[in-house]
Amino acid sequence: MDGQRTAVDLRDEVGFETLCMHYGEHRLAHGGAAAPPIYQTSTFIYPDAEAFDTRDRPDTPYFAYTRVSNPTTAILEAKLARLERGTWARCFSSGMGAITAAINLALSTDAHVVAVSDCYQPTRRYLTRYLSRFNIQASFVRGTDPADFLAALRDETRLIYLESPTTGRFDVIDLEPIVSAARNRGILTILDNSWATPYFQNPLELGVDLVVHSATKFIGGHSDTLGGVVVGRDEGLRRRLLEEAELLGASLDPLAAWLLLRGLRTLALRMEQHQRSGLAIARMLAEHPAVLRVYHPGLGSYAGHAVARRQLRGYSGLFSFALVDQSEQAVHRFMNRLKVFSIGCSWGGHESLVVGGLASKLFADDPDQPAWLIRLHAGLESTADLVEDVRRALEE
Repeated sequence: MDGQRTAVDLRDEVGFETLCMHYGEHRLAHGGAAAPPIYQTSTFIYPDAEAFDTRDRPDTPYFAYTRVSNPTTAILEAKLARLERGTWARCFSSGMGAITAAINLALSTDAHVVAVSDCYQPTRRYLTRYLSRFNIQASFVRGTDPADFLAALRDETRLIYLESPTTGRFDVIDLEPIVSAARNRGILTILDNSWATPYFQNPLELGVDLVVHSATKFIGGHSDTLGGVVVGRDEGLRRRLLEEAELLGASLDPLAAWLLLRGLRTLALRMEQHQRSGLAIARMLAEHPAVLRVYHPGLGSYAGHAVARRQLRGYSGLFSFALVDQSEQAVHRFMNRLKVFSIGCSWGGHESLVVGGLASKLFADDPDQPAWLIRLHAGLESTADLVEDVRRALEE
């Protein structure tokens, strides 16, 4: 290797794991550090007044202020942009920081949004409760039929907000006809890709305008930091997003950026294990007499499986199911019997988690929806142990 080289030369055809390890890193420029340094500083010093005058230019080699940009965060953003097959990425201090900034750049007073009904509940509350003060209206559709979205469009629609798979029932949305119609009408599309991660799905390749992630989940992978990211290709959207980020101030801390970089190095390995365990548990549940329904897009019996196989390269370990006994007591009894799974919200970390929810409140539009759903996140424990833990909790 040339002693003057400061970055690994990555060709377009290198693998996902190699990109996670090396892309965007200039190790010899940081004293040969194998792990990137944490630039835990609020401001940056310039060599001269002329350099200071370049601080707002996109091509400047200098950083200005960590609320705007930071060297540690810049490495993370470069990696995430490449992994999602975008041209730029902007990181935020939480998933909701990324989601709200992306939504904001698309909307103004009196606009209309069409969103998938089974989306992350804080996102839904933002679209309904918060944005209503600006007379922005939101319509929600299940979206398993693309015609649902198209029928909900209005003259004032400026945004289609998507998740695929969705949050509670893990519906898979057929994206191509939706994003094609949106593009023809000048409507922006945003998709939350936290469930699949760039390892299993690249929505920009499917025509979506902006991809958002709660990096707190699988990207971080260790349940020890918060973060969010928006990824895109359009330069105009990048400039508008930078203004949202700078003015609202939800910037990612350099230490959090460093922790997310650490998480990325094992993302592919972790996603394979999450997938392996999730599918094994889902297949056992699908055959169990105590189980009414399993909501996992990787099951051949699932309604959206054919679309999932076309759009996804794999499946994460997050899914839900319903018991035959649809009483609150039965749900709580199952959850309390689990030993390896812990009761807790969130997902995407190393630990297996379970939550139970009153689904009838979330899916009142569906008369066939079971009243209670149980959501499982299969962590990184032994697959056999997780399958046995769930089986025992069903049968004790």
